[in-house]
Amino acid sequence: MSTLTLSRRLAGWALAASMLCSAVAHAARDLPDFTRLVETQGRTVVNISTTQTVKTSANPFGDELGNDLFSEFFRRFNPPGQPREQQQSSLGSGFLISADGYIMTNAHVVAKADEITVSTTDKREFKARLIGADSRTDVAVLKIDGHSLPTVTLGNPSQLKVGEWVAAIGSPFGFDSSVTAGIVSAKGRQLPGDAYVPFIQTDVAVNPGNSGGPLFNLDGQVVGINSQIYSRSGGFMGISFAIPIDVAMQVAEQLKSRGKVSRAVIGVSVQELSRELAASFGLARPSGALINGVEPGGPADKAGIKSGDIVLQVGGKPVDNWGDLARLIGHARPGQPLALEIWRNKANRSVTVIPNEMTDPNERQARPRQPNAQPPLARLNMTLSELSPAQLRALHVPYGLLVQRVQGLAARAGVQPGDVIVGVNNIALSSVEQLREHVAAAKPGDTLALRLIRDGNTLFVAVPVAEK
Repeated sequence: MSTLTLSRRLAGWALAASMLCSAVAHAARDLPDFTRLVETQGRTVVNISTTQTVKTSANPFGDELGNDLFSEFFRRFNPPGQPREQQQSSLGSGFLISADGYIMTNAHVVAKADEITVSTTDKREFKARLIGADSRTDVAVLKIDGHSLPTVTLGNPSQLKVGEWVAAIGSPFGFDSSVTAGIVSAKGRQLPGDAYVPFIQTDVAVNPGNSGGPLFNLDGQVVGINSQIYSRSGGFMGISFAIPIDVAMQVAEQLKSRGKVSRAVIGVSVQELSRELAASFGLARPSGALINGVEPGGPADKAGIKSGDIVLQVGGKPVDNWGDLARLIGHARPGQPLALEIWRNKANRSVTVIPNEMTDPNERQARPRQPNAQPPLARLNMTLSELSPAQLRALHVPYGLLVQRVQGLAARAGVQPGDVIVGVNNIALSSVEQLREHVAAAKPGDTLALRLIRDGNTLFVAVPVAEK
């Protein structure tokens, strides 16, 4: 190899290395820097430790002794005494929302606590008292005696964008002031049993002890409270959920002023609106909340709302899915008129309802079971039976058909044995012949919206009609 060729190659390698270093440096500059955020906001985050007194069995082997000779010996010479009390402790996080010592955290962090201790980053400890807790949103407010305390700056979760960088500060496993970062994975996540919270999903590492701590955006503003993780192992697996701070603050204001949260209800049950159901009701897209049950004499019933109505807006705010309805109504004021836009008979309608304050739900009714066999409806792939008068009275319906057997398209659509069909295409069922007429008029591939009662609850299922 000539000297000239070698020199050219060396020059090429040097240029490539320089370009690579430049690219790496540029990429490094584009990565978020959380140091300023931690410096300014880290001191607003607190560690929360709780103690709880629990009663345990007086014998060291528990209450469920067997019948062997050893167990008999223990009973004879160590008769059962009074349960022993034992102290249990737990850890969590929180953050200061006022200079005079109000702190926000998760309700589950302080649940059943006998004593709550708050530790700040400057190593001070305070005894905290519980102002109030709301299990439905998992928000709690504490109070410590202090003044001129550093407080967080609240952000606007609605302005968060999927893919945006966020950071969490908390005490995972007791390691105070730990910082983890990630991105917003999704917004408005509806989780089972959490109808009142449109969660922010992130991939920020959250572990036991992080609960109740703040989720910050890059501007150092709190946009959420780290509340839950999705895990099959019990540890972090890349999916965590935060309560939007605007939802949490609405709850906190009520807890501070009243010690509890007042929620509005209108007396309906709802279900998700699938694409097939939307088409059967004449909607262009599956947007809204499908009402599948109306409480007799409740606010919705008094306002003329019916099962089969689809709620599109509440107070001028859109209802994109079934979870939005409970949240928007829950945030309304009981006793105050509330405007709803609904879809009925392929047209928009405006309805005004006056919500009640939420109380404990009524017990579910039992599922009826009694055959009076009818010939199968072949195009629905079902075998049905009529209900007895006693069963109809128990369900508060004039007529119903019990699903005895189901297969094919109906089974795949979600119909189950034991379901009771009480309506078709938003029309109350009065006879099996009425159902047959709807089936006969349907073209292959059409769907029928069947209204069912299952476990005391009402729901709609879109069932495709098979060929004749």
